[in-house]
Amino acid sequence: MDKYLIPISTLFIGLNGIIAIMLSYIVAAERTKTRIWHGESKEDILKQPDALANPNAWAAFVEDMTQNFLSSATIDDGALQRKVRAHANFTEYVPLALLFIIALELMHSNIWLLWLLGVSLTVARIAHAWGLINTYGSSPGRAFGFFLTWFVYIFGSLGCIYYALLSLLYN
Repeated sequence: MDKYLIPISTLFIGLNGIIAIMLSYIVAAERTKTRIWHGESKEDILKQPDALANPNAWAAFVEDMTQNFLSSATIDDGALQRKVRAHANFTEYVPLALLFIIALELMHSNIWLLWLLGVSLTVARIAHAWGLINTYGSSPGRAFGFFLTWFVYIFGSLGCIYYALLSLLYN
């Protein structure tokens, strides 16, 4: 048995894992900056207790350091919502897309298909997140990422069906 059974899938799982943690950090930093711990708007804050109303010395120190580190000149009320959606959208689409690549690699599909799907997925999710985080509404990055992700879903699905039927017919 091969020591490294699915190297292409493993590469794209790792790359997309890095993207996931980066998006998670972006959301956490925005939550810390805006102090919106749950929800996505100032209205949501009014429904929550203020965790920093009477902070202990450690909490006050951490809050002061983070606000200095994460402060920005302008406040964008929609930034947190866009960042949360970018992260959520990533987690909605990437797991199944990676399963397509894993299954196809285990089925010994054409290498070019694995690379096409893996590169397309990774580029799509970076473009989509960038477009969504930086622009309210539609944007070229968001549209490109969305349609390229659908490309991965369509061809990943068809590839899995093809190789499954091929295997069933010849076994």
